[in-house]
Amino acid sequence: MQSTVYDVIVKPLITEKTMAQENLYAFKVPTWANKIQIKQAIETLFKGVKVQSVHTMNMQGKLKRQGKYVGRRASWKKALVKLTPTSKSIEFFDGLN
Repeated sequence: MQSTVYDVIVKPLITEKTMAQENLYAFKVPTWANKIQIKQAIETLFKGVKVQSVHTMNMQGKLKRQGKYVGRRASWKKALVKLTPTSKSIEFFDGLN
């Protein structure tokens, strides 16, 4: 099965911490995605954007309980994408500041 760039980027992560940093954006990605696939997907989806580096981290699902039953949310993967200083910014995040 061939994956497209739309399969690699699940959704943007918008928090105060990620919005405070310049040229640094956070995305939720599938657990099978690697750094090269993430870089290519970002540069393809957002025209004029050049990626300097990609850092990924596996996020452990949180423990949740309903009465006496304890379960766990699904684990997921986060990607922090840093753009080059000469790159244009991602327009999606510009309106949120």
